[in-house]
Amino acid sequence: MNTTIWLLRREFWENRAIWMIPAVISGVMVLIALFGRVDLMSISQVPSRAVGGGFLLGVGATFFVVLSIYSTWYLLDCLYADRKDRSVLFWKSLPISDTTTVMSKLATALIVIPMVYFAAADLTALMMAFIISIRASLLVGGALWHVDLWLQLQALWIYMIVTTALWYLPVAAYLLVVSAWAKRAVMLWSILPPIALLLAERWFLGSHVIAGQIEERLVGYAAQAFRDDTGGRSWETTIVDKDVIRTPISIWHFFNADGFFSSSETWIGAAVGVVLIVCAIQLRTRRTEI
Repeated sequence: MNTTIWLLRREFWENRAIWMIPAVISGVMVLIALFGRVDLMSISQVPSRAVGGGFLLGVGATFFVVLSIYSTWYLLDCLYADRKDRSVLFWKSLPISDTTTVMSKLATALIVIPMVYFAAADLTALMMAFIISIRASLLVGGALWHVDLWLQLQALWIYMIVTTALWYLPVAAYLLVVSAWAKRAVMLWSILPPIALLLAERWFLGSHVIAGQIEERLVGYAAQAFRDDTGGRSWETTIVDKDVIRTPISIWHFFNADGFFSSSETWIGAAVGVVLIVCAIQLRTRRTEI
């Protein structure tokens, strides 16, 4: 346990972007709250819960998009960088197994980095809400302080951290394999094998099975982890100037935890991820400096 914690701390030391990028985003958004326009009287007819929910989702979505991009780059670079600067020789001289090293990097990408962004998004939303509450009208400021919406946001972040870690495990493991194998141009090598498989299947078999599976894994997460409440219990309809606005009342009915964790696609993907992790560990053992 102490070794794992030490390795996770090492990732913070060596990859300062883990905390610097969310810090910069937070600073920019706070500056927008301080000096941007907050006189939003046009929203006076929109339910305050819709305003508060939109604000929280906007802040969270901004951090989540950047998180997705940075985590992808981190996975591609983490094992490759060790070989490129030959620090892998130093780490191999320590009584730390390659399995522990690879798993610490995987945990950093799928758990630690999302938790950092989760904390940064929460802190940013609190600071922005406080600033806007002071600068804006009582109506706008008050709309940002619904305790139940804040609790729902915490639940949404935790749910997404757990489910995305499981759903994208094969993708993350594949990127680790590329990072442990490629001698240069890791970004290029991450896309060439899938493209080659797609073209080979298209030319020789005339089918699109591989393309469908890759597409499902990359963009099918939301359909598996969430559901739309067709009964309308989770939606509120408001008419503003003859425009119909539908806003979610609560996110609880959108969670599809039972469907996600009982889906064969989830666990087949996890099994593929485990196989790829073993491959990454073996490559880490056999390939040292570039």
